[in-house]
Amino acid sequence: MVETLSIAVIGAPGVGKTSIIRQFIYNDFSEVYTPTRTRYVYRPSVILNGNMYELKVLDVPPISSFPSSSSQEWLDLRCRGVRNANAYILVYDICCVESFEYVKMIRQQIVENREGSSSEVPILVVGNKRDLQRQRFMPRRAVSVLVKKTWKCGYVECSAKFNWHVVLLFKELLGIAVARGMRQNHTSIRLQGALQRNRCTIM
Repeated sequence: MVETLSIAVIGAPGVGKTSIIRQFIYNDFSEVYTPTRTRYVYRPSVILNGNMYELKVLDVPPISSFPSSSSQEWLDLRCRGVRNANAYILVYDICCVESFEYVKMIRQQIVENREGSSSEVPILVVGNKRDLQRQRFMPRRAVSVLVKKTWKCGYVECSAKFNWHVVLLFKELLGIAVARGMRQNHTSIRLQGALQRNRCTIM
């Protein structure tokens, strides 16, 4: 039986959420920026340690806050399924400090408002646009230490434009999920590919 894992991808406008998802699934990147106005669901499959998982990847439009209750979640179509996601990818632009502050706010709200044991919810912070590294607002090491040591989250930097570390970030997130006991006791991850019908990304 194939297990389904729900992953919510959240970030401020223009940070590259959709580009990251589309690179992972379709190996595709568009130079034209199209704002995400409605929630969109992608359903790729991945193979971990010989087991297949169906991923439900939620491309979440910019939201003013993480839904604090189930009723708030269902009143806003953009938030449907966000509270019950199995894991979160919080994306910011390494050249935009405001987008990092947004991620900081959303992470704190996830911890405060998630039902059950919020500390066990896998959260991966992703710094996108690594190809513009010379314009970054903070050194990578400083951000990594803050996210990993203080926030207790995973951290990866990538470039959606050049498809650099895109598969790695999904592998990292699934590694965190497995390490926290979502699936048996596997601690080593081997992500063999992202598959969607005739789409295949081999690592």
